[in-house]
Amino acid sequence: MKIAVIGAGAWGTALAVSAATTDLSAPRHQVTLWARDAAQLALLQAQRSNSRYLPGINFPNALALAGGSDASLDALLAGPDLIVVATPIAGLRGLLQRMQQVNVPVVWLCKGFEAPQAGGATSSMPFGLLAHEIRAQAAINLRAGALSGPSFAQEVARGQPTALVAASEHADVREALVAAFHGPALRVYANDDIVGVEVGGAVKNVLAIATGLCDGLKLGLNARAALITRGLSEMTRLGLALGARAETFTGLSGLGDLVLTATGDLSRNRQVGLLLAQGHSLEQAVASLGHVAEGVYCARTVVQRARGLGVEMPISEGVVALLDGQMKPAEAVAALMGRDPAAELR
Repeated sequence: MKIAVIGAGAWGTALAVSAATTDLSAPRHQVTLWARDAAQLALLQAQRSNSRYLPGINFPNALALAGGSDASLDALLAGPDLIVVATPIAGLRGLLQRMQQVNVPVVWLCKGFEAPQAGGATSSMPFGLLAHEIRAQAAINLRAGALSGPSFAQEVARGQPTALVAASEHADVREALVAAFHGPALRVYANDDIVGVEVGGAVKNVLAIATGLCDGLKLGLNARAALITRGLSEMTRLGLALGARAETFTGLSGLGDLVLTATGDLSRNRQVGLLLAQGHSLEQAVASLGHVAEGVYCARTVVQRARGLGVEMPISEGVVALLDGQMKPAEAVAALMGRDPAAELR
């Protein structure tokens, strides 16, 4: 299979390395990793590694590199059997518009909600869209989906055991993703509930900031367990309101991704919460990461979508108040603990 990976950040690089790595039990794929920036491309070619985003991982000989211009992107889009978009969600709309005539499966790796478009919310353009909603506007005929689930890029690139979810309403997209990435160290499960998979991938980043805050304030393991569990309830409520299935949130892209991102120290969103608890400003916390922490950018949109649907999400509301400087870390925790008693299963 010929695979084009657009975007040479940590996750795009890790999947490209995984798909191009020769395995003795089965042939791997012809993979091209595309970098937008010409200077970055030159560095990737010279070092045969991505020292900025994925240090310590050498590229397999079979991994090809391209990029540096729109012309190189157009040439790349002409030939693959599968296209993987590995950019932040802010770049997804433009790329999908460029791919309207593409006739092969397209998959995105980004997790989150798009920032509201100019002009604010309307009946046809609610506050912030999930990736599949962007696709419906930008390239409605594209056969596409998401690859999601609990995964740190470094571990995937090293070949450590990982399980992911291939989500799409199109069966051939799910099958292409399984064929491309399923292997001895990487299991890929198919799921046609793309709404649930994408809601899980977006909301868990916001909840990971809250959990990092909890751990940074040294509130204890009891508090962490309560926060993750109640956060899963928030995630599920929003997902159901958007048309997802409840069982998706007990799977890899729901509970699995939430547990990993909320508790794993490789999580950038968790690190934001830890740094805020230590007294750093949001600007300092984000700058120190050197990578995108999607929860910072989509937290407000998560809350806006929830409010528009009448869905209660107090943990996410608290994260937004913290990020906006309306509350200090201890005040955000006090606000959550001071809520009125309620039945658990709501």
